[in-house]
Amino acid sequence: RDMSRVHCPIETRHGVELVRQLSGNTCIRGSEWDIERGGIWVALGCRGEFRALAPMGEVPMRRVVRCESDGRQNSCPLMLRGAPVRLLRQLSAWPCKEGRSWGVRRNEIWVSRGCDGEFELGAEDGSGFVDVPRLLTCESKGKTRRMCGVTIERGARLQRQLSNSACVEGSSWGWSRDGVWVDQGCRGEFVVD
Repeated sequence: RDMSRVHCPIETRHGVELVRQLSGNTCIRGSEWDIERGGIWVALGCRGEFRALAPMGEVPMRRVVRCESDGRQNSCPLMLRGAPVRLLRQLSAWPCKEGRSWGVRRNEIWVSRGCDGEFELGAEDGSGFVDVPRLLTCESKGKTRRMCGVTIERGARLQRQLSNSACVEGSSWGWSRDGVWVDQGCRGEFVVD
């Protein structure tokens, strides 16, 4: 109401934001309002609607390791402790196929035949992989068929067509457990599970 400092009780544990300024005077955080013990203070004629922020959930993080082959077999040692591994993204032109050009042993990922990939490590407790969608961009250049390697457990869907050529499932794109294939100039962004 006036220019004096006023305390307003509000939950501040996860932060507070100014939703709407109601006064003609400015409401700048740090000079006209801020957080203090048990609420916020406002001063210098600042009047507004404030909201307590909700807690941010833990952001799931993928554990990713890159392992690459120059044509020969290469071993990438790491502590797996029983964690499952899957191909997150193929980076090479040469295909990454599980059991043929990449695999897992006790405490290593091995790659061969030119496979270069990013591999995701699951949880050591057996609860699996981070449950967030994986995006993959795959492009058929020169109207030729191309395989984009990624481990697929449940399926793939076209999220966005990026080419002028049509991306039609079963005709110019499809998927198998080893990845997404594109053909006939299809270029798209795919969500894989």
